[in-house]
Amino acid sequence: MLVRPKRAFPGTLFLLRGSALADVWPMLLMLTVISIGATELLYLDDPNRFTLTTIPFSLIGLALSIFLGFRNNACYDRWWEARKLWGALINTTRSQARQLQDLVFTDDPAEAAEVAAFQDEMIRRTIGFAYGLKYHLRTEITLDAVDPWVPEAERAALTLSSNVPYALSAAMGRRLRFALERGWIDPFHLPILEASLTGLTDIQGGCERIKNTPVPLSYTMLTHRLVALYCLALPFGIASQVGHVTPLVVLFISYAFLGLDSMGSQLEDPFELDPNDLPLSNLARTIEINLLERLGVDPLPAPTQAERGVLV
Repeated sequence: MLVRPKRAFPGTLFLLRGSALADVWPMLLMLTVISIGATELLYLDDPNRFTLTTIPFSLIGLALSIFLGFRNNACYDRWWEARKLWGALINTTRSQARQLQDLVFTDDPAEAAEVAAFQDEMIRRTIGFAYGLKYHLRTEITLDAVDPWVPEAERAALTLSSNVPYALSAAMGRRLRFALERGWIDPFHLPILEASLTGLTDIQGGCERIKNTPVPLSYTMLTHRLVALYCLALPFGIASQVGHVTPLVVLFISYAFLGLDSMGSQLEDPFELDPNDLPLSNLARTIEINLLERLGVDPLPAPTQAERGVLV
C-alpha cells in the first residue's frame, strides 16, 4: 500500500509512484504521436478532407465513463472487502489469544508448565496462520515467515501442503482436542475456542473467494478495447474543430479514460504487490506484535517499514 504523509491538493499532483500515470504513459505517448500525425496530415492542409462530428464521441464518452465507473466500483468493493477480512483476522487472532490464555487452564500445579507451553504454542501457531495466509494469497514460494511459528517436526509437512493456512488451522483443531482430553479445557468453553478457529477458516475462505474469482475476463477485455478504440478515434473527431491543440485535448481525455481503466485493474486483485494493494506483510506483523505482547515477549519485533514509500 502506498504510504505518503500528505494527500492534500496540490501535493498529490506531483506523485507518480502508485498513480495511474505510471501505467498508462506509454499508451498516452503513442496516442499523442497519433494525434499529431492525424492533425498534420488530415486536417491542416484541408480541414474537409476527412471529418467526423463530435456527437458520437460525446454519446460514447458518456456511456463509457458510466461503464468504467461501474467496473471501478466493483474492483474497489473487492479491495475494501479484502481489507475488512484482514481487519477481522486481526480481531479474531487477538480474541483467540485471549481465550487461549483465559480458558485453557489446570488446577494441578504439576501440569502448570505444560499448560503454559501449550498456550504459547497455540498462540504462536496463530501467528503462523497469519503469515501462512499471506503466503497462500500471494502464492509465494517460501515458508520462511511461517517456519518460526510451528514445531520443527511439522515444517516438512507444511512444504508439501497445497493449502498452508488450512493445514495450520487443522493442526490447531487437533491440539484443542488434545487439551480437551487432558482436561485443560472445560467442555462448555470448547465451542468458544472452536468458534474463533472457525472464524479463521471463514476469513481464509473469503480471501480465497476474492483471489480465485476475478472480474470476468470478457468484462475487462471489453473495457480495455472500448477505451483503446475511443482514444484512437478521438483525434479524427475533434481535429477539424480544435486544430493544433488536438494532441493536447486528446492527451487530457485519454489520460482520464485510461487512468480510470488502470485504477480498476490495480484494485482488482488486492493481494498482489502493486503499490495500491493491501500491505499483507504489515498486517501480519501487526498480529505478530500483538500476540507476542500477550505472551510477554520483550523486545517485540519492530513494525514493518515502508520501502520507497510502499508498505508490502
